[in-house]
Amino acid sequence: MHGDSLSSAYGIAAKRGWVALLGERLQRERTDYSVVNASISGEVTAGGLARLPRALAQHKPAVVILELGGNDGLRGLPVAEMSRNLSVMIAMSKKAGARVLLVGMRIPPNYGPEYTREFEAAFADLARRHRTALAPFLLQGVAEDLRLFQADRIHPNEAAQPVLLDNVWRALQPLLRSP
Repeated sequence: MHGDSLSSAYGIAAKRGWVALLGERLQRERTDYSVVNASISGEVTAGGLARLPRALAQHKPAVVILELGGNDGLRGLPVAEMSRNLSVMIAMSKKAGARVLLVGMRIPPNYGPEYTREFEAAFADLARRHRTALAPFLLQGVAEDLRLFQADRIHPNEAAQPVLLDNVWRALQPLLRSP
């Protein structure tokens, strides 16, 4: 798992975050997979790209979940730059022998309709171009309910974590097969 604060359980106990819940589900389902959470709060795609080679070499994952880009969007960084970084991470992960799940994100409309559209479309475009799995929107079923957010209105609270897991699980499950 390579992500940002949404995957690093920002503001809640790490064991209650969706990535830890994924580990529990994999164990319950009696799969041969374990989870390494290499997520860092505040991470942008450039940082994720810089860290990925070491993570791939160290962990030799069968599946890589990329949940990055939200901070790029919130900082108004160019969508083309974010896409380029994610594209390289996908290619790098595949070259290392991993199946890839890209987790999509949306940003608030106050960034303007053109940027907002380009940002959201980038994830589907990357998944199509690289023929990789896509969880279209991590916050599906959460984004519209302020009760599922911490006081900062950015980070989902503990009650939202099972929903985030379900959003990822639907796209991840087909990638899970015996190594």
